[in-house]
Amino acid sequence: MANPSEIFGANVFDDRLMQERLPKETYRALQRTREEGRSLDPAVAGVVANAMKDWALEKGATHYTHWFQPMTGVTAEKHDSFIAPRKDGTVLLEFSGKELVRGETDASSFPSGGIRSTFEARGYTAWDPTSYAFIKEGVLCIPTAYCSYGGQALDKKTPLLRSMQALNKQALRILRLFGNDDVVRVYATVGAEQEYFLVDKDMYKKRPDLVVTGRTLFGAKPPKGQELDDHFFGVIKPRVQAYMKDLNEELWKLGILAKTEHNEAAPAQHEMAPIFSTVNIAADHNQLTMDVMKRVADRHNLVCLLHEKPFAGVNGSGKHNNYALSTNTGLNLLEPGDTPQQNAQFLLFLAAIIASVDDYQDLLRVVVAHAGNDHRLGANEAPPAIMSIFLGDELNAIIESVVNSSKYETHAPDQMRLGVHILPKFPKDSTDRNRTSPFAFTGNKFEFRSLGSNQSISGPNVVLNTIIADTLMHMADELEAASDFTSAADALIRRTLREHMRIIFNGNGYDQSWREEAARRGLLNLPTTVDALPYYIHQKNLDLFERQKVFTAQEVHSRYEVKLEKYVKVIDIEALSMVDMARQLILPAALRYSKDVAKEAEAKLKLGFDAGLKLERSLLGTLDEQMTKLYEGTFALEKAVEDTRSIEDMLEKAKFTRDRILPVMEEIRKAGDILETVVGKEYWPMPTYQELLMSV
Repeated sequence: MANPSEIFGANVFDDRLMQERLPKETYRALQRTREEGRSLDPAVAGVVANAMKDWALEKGATHYTHWFQPMTGVTAEKHDSFIAPRKDGTVLLEFSGKELVRGETDASSFPSGGIRSTFEARGYTAWDPTSYAFIKEGVLCIPTAYCSYGGQALDKKTPLLRSMQALNKQALRILRLFGNDDVVRVYATVGAEQEYFLVDKDMYKKRPDLVVTGRTLFGAKPPKGQELDDHFFGVIKPRVQAYMKDLNEELWKLGILAKTEHNEAAPAQHEMAPIFSTVNIAADHNQLTMDVMKRVADRHNLVCLLHEKPFAGVNGSGKHNNYALSTNTGLNLLEPGDTPQQNAQFLLFLAAIIASVDDYQDLLRVVVAHAGNDHRLGANEAPPAIMSIFLGDELNAIIESVVNSSKYETHAPDQMRLGVHILPKFPKDSTDRNRTSPFAFTGNKFEFRSLGSNQSISGPNVVLNTIIADTLMHMADELEAASDFTSAADALIRRTLREHMRIIFNGNGYDQSWREEAARRGLLNLPTTVDALPYYIHQKNLDLFERQKVFTAQEVHSRYEVKLEKYVKVIDIEALSMVDMARQLILPAALRYSKDVAKEAEAKLKLGFDAGLKLERSLLGTLDEQMTKLYEGTFALEKAVEDTRSIEDMLEKAKFTRDRILPVMEEIRKAGDILETVVGKEYWPMPTYQELLMSV
């Protein structure tokens, strides 16, 4: 295996290379842009472009692309070569500052949610100098923002950069009040834990549902799944270890801080976790990670499944968004310190986050809402659809002492004592981990656990940055007007915590009693995407985004429309795939088996075994009953899908999809799964769960 320190960043035009290849003044100007948010001088862009081109050519690249993240949820790129013609018929290799800074692309086929007409095709990509360019598959990739001809954001990156500006502006106001004049930038840092499944490629190709939709639409429960809890953190199989080794090397070459790898709860399920990065870099890196995971899997004759629920009845895959607030001076604003009860600055930022999650629990639910994630949230394997915050016993006790103006008794950390003298003693963490909480404090950061494995982390972090910025803005307004800052800050912290205690819950989020308690507290319970999405365009949320200059009302409405439309289309594709599989694979297999069972019964009759046909009659009855349900169900499903075509209002169409199409799909699946358990193995036309989950 290659030495990580030698290959790390080998395919990235990073700070080290910039210092080596750029004139000092150009490098300093670029650093000011990156660190202080200043506009970039066009002359600087030309010098940077030339240096990038020379480096890329040395690395074997022949093309460049503006790598961007449209509202499809995946990345996009259009490749252009470096060649430019000469009069003598030869070519030059060129890459100008203009080509680096701005690109034009056809925007007509990307989702816009009504921002522009289909015939208005022009869109622009704009270089994001805060994210390093990299080489992928022989192409120089330049991370860019993406906007319409009218300047509206059509991507994931632009709103994220805007939200970072908003957070920085308001957090600096608070820090100035606390006397932190040396801090010039505040930003969110994120580490995104990525869960995924690996299955054999040859078996994958035999499952049309996996190929088309990313999840199994049929599949009976296997004899052994995850009941024994033996896969979680278990010994990694050689084939998977080889994949992980290759994956790590590819990620390290791209400057991605891949750190942790292990088996997850379900068979064939695994996780990769990186070290924290600035949220913009973390978002770019996570998109790149998902792409690399799939490409590396292909080399190993594997397929990487990133769907939130590729196997019904088996643990699904999430993406835990670990979120902290940091300064350019290296301070983590969510680090409690030795005496958090006396640390007013920490408590104020903590109070701001608690208030933000409470006030905008609807938005946090909206940004993790999509068809795939509906299979997980609230299903006792992922956080419930009800937003709440876990703080742990110690921090919760501190907050209660602040709210009640009572004394908090400090004590030394407990020591872990395991009853074996040879084992070392070590301090016990001040808080346990709560895997049932959507938003859990884990020592010096919050873990937003509700994200689906396949989604971009940009949207959730846009909302986190924005709601926290807005709360800090109101706090700063109040504190800047106070005559006695210390007293005002203490009163503000106490009042904020008291008013938002309802969002704090340290118990079991899977328990039915929590749903009842949450309702009594007035917390929202939005179990499906269709329940959640209308909150996106509530006036208070439109006002929030416009106040912080993150989205215009038009841009919010566009995302609402895109999300609704995608929900309908995803389930529409699943439904039609289910019809095809039922008719073209499952029914023919079951009919062949029925025919052979009938032949066996006929043979017994000829031999005079009429009394011994109980088995065949029972089996044929089951087969006929389930085949009839399957066959008739396909026509009901086709009709339900067709009925959606006449519904013009997208929300009504989504409701119809949820209420009419999904229940029919569930009934068809039941019939298909029963057939799988009774049809002979040699007749069954596709790999079973047992084969898929245990084959790697």
